[in-house]
Order: sequence, then C-alpha cells, then structure tokens
Amino acid sequence: MKALLCDAFGPIESLRLAETPDPVAAAGQVVVEVKACALNFPDALMVQGLYQVKPPLPFSPGAEFAGVIASVGEGVAGWRPGDAVISFAGYGGLAQRCVVDARRLMPLPSGMSFLQGAAFLLTYGTALHALQDVAGLRPAQTVAVLGAGGGVGLAAIDVAAASGARVIAGASDAHKLELARAHGAEICIDYSRQDLRQALLDASGGAGVDVVLDPVGGALAEAALRATAWRGRYLVVGFAAGEIPRIPLNLALLKERQILGVYWGEAVQRDPARHAANVAQLLQWFASGRLHPEITETPTLEQAAEAISRMSRRQTRGKIVVRVAGDCA
Repeated sequence: MKALLCDAFGPIESLRLAETPDPVAAAGQVVVEVKACALNFPDALMVQGLYQVKPPLPFSPGAEFAGVIASVGEGVAGWRPGDAVISFAGYGGLAQRCVVDARRLMPLPSGMSFLQGAAFLLTYGTALHALQDVAGLRPAQTVAVLGAGGGVGLAAIDVAAASGARVIAGASDAHKLELARAHGAEICIDYSRQDLRQALLDASGGAGVDVVLDPVGGALAEAALRATAWRGRYLVVGFAAGEIPRIPLNLALLKERQILGVYWGEAVQRDPARHAANVAQLLQWFASGRLHPEITETPTLEQAAEAISRMSRRQTRGKIVVRVAGDCA
C-alpha cells in the first residue's frame, strides 16, 4: 500500500510517499481502507516532534479519517468488513490502509460523504467539548472565536450558534472572515488591522465577552483575556501562532476569570459516555442542517505533505481533506 511516512521527527518537507506492507489487525483492532483523511494542526506538530504525542517511528500522520473496514481482529464485536466508518486514530490516516482500535470507530452517518466524515469528528468534537463541557456555555452568552477561518474555528462558530450563543469571529484576513460570517458569526474582527481587545469590548457593549475560544495563542492571548467579562472563560485550545503565551495571573484575579485547558483527545478516553452523548448531539445538529463542515481543499495523497506545510504556515482556510482513494465523495 501507499503511505505518507515520517521517518524521523523534523521538517515537514522530509515526509515521503512510500510503498509499505499492509497492516494486520491484532486482537481488538480493525484495518480500515482509508477513503479520505482530514488534516489538522496537530499533524504538522507531530511530524516535527513538537506535539505531546510522539508515535513510534516510522509513522504516517493523519489523526482522523473515514473509510471502509477491510478486516477485523480477534474479539472485535459489532463491526464487519464493508462497514463504512469514521475514526479518530490519532495518527496513521495518510495511508491507503490503517489499523485502529475498534473502540475508536463510529459508523459513517447516513447522508454524510467520506469527505465530510473525515472532516467532522475532531474539529466539531473539540468545539462542543470546549464550549459545553469545559466552559459551560449557556444560550444568549457571547463567544469570541479566534482563528475563526480555520477548521476548529469554523466548527466552534457552528456549535456556538447551534447552542444559541452570540458569536464574534476573529481572524487574520478578510477571506477567512467571509467564511466565518457564512457560518453564523454576527460580528467579524480582522485582528491584523484592529486592536483585538478594544474590538471585543466594543462588540460586547463594553461588558466583555463571556467565552473566548483560542486555538491560536501567541500575542492574541493576553488581549483576548483582557476583553473577557466578569467570570469570563478563556479556553486554551492550541498554539497555531507557534508561541505559547505567558499570561499575567493578576488578569485572572481581577475579574475572577477562568483560564481553562481543552484536550479533547484525552477527554474522550477518560469519559467515553460524555463523548458518546456529544457525538449524538453533533449528529442531530448535522442532520438538521445546523453544522456545515467547510472543506476548502481536497488534495491527493501525493499532495498531502505540501498541504500540511501550508497549513503549518497558516496559509489555509477551513478543512483540508486528502482524497486517499478515488471513490471518496
């Protein structure tokens, strides 16, 4: 089979497409014939050795994918070859076949394409977990989403709007903000041109926002935290800017603000029942047309490394989904 391989942690450009042996399912595992694999920012960090998870080398990046079960290992119940599935495996999806723990599968919902399935679970799961489980978002509260033109940002706008919140989107250019507005953002802030703190205060009538969801970090973090309301919640989702900010803790004290970490992958393992309930909610919203996975590019497996590189430089919008197989629509 063909696979995009990382032989050593280092530059994204060192990824190579290679022929490798087909994987074999051990007990409790299945082998999935991958149809489509979404790209996410942790993929870029992982191949550089900058992510909290470091797979054994060599490995294929690609945390989430959709496909068809090819074979089933010993002791696996409820799944059989030919079943269409979505998986969050953590890595391994940028290959024609991937072995995965059967507990990390869910059925591909009726009416959802393989491309949509690959683009769905991580970003929407992260957004709902962050806003509902971690921040306790309530209807009519105000949510500011940074990095609003990216995959997690757009999913967060969808989820916040579906939850009845008022959404303010922040992004670094007008094209990204166009996507944010199309997904339901009421107010859009170009923080490459505007002062983020003042713009958020103006958008909230001076009161400050209730929740900030921040997958960007860097210089934006402190400005966004300063624009939160009394007992506002600042959600630490990631550091796409490449810099982990240093926050003066007196900012938390002054307005009883909360700085809250979001680690969806670990939360899924620690509380599978909560995850199952969240997935059910997301699928209900998808079926009713309230969630809209924004797939902006569909490169081939041969083009995946270049797409990961552009994503790491924040030169992409929405979700990039790699067409691993030709019949992935």
